[in-house]
Amino acid sequence: MGRADKGLLITTGNFTKDAVKEATRDGASAIDLIDGDQLLDKLKELSLGVKTEKIEVEKVTIDRDWLLSI
Repeated sequence: MGRADKGLLITTGNFTKDAVKEATRDGASAIDLIDGDQLLDKLKELSLGVKTEKIEVEKVTIDRDWLLSI
């Protein structure tokens, strides 16, 4: 508690359940938490310092029958 009406914490990682619980605790000043996924989404949405491109991904699976036959 202090002079602020609201707080904002940003991380490139994730917040623990306890951190989320504390940030939303009754009687405490409001604290908004922005984790890495939310930060990236906002940066992409606003085109701030990031570029996106669609790429093809190749999926490789192992043919167990073939391996067992050699």
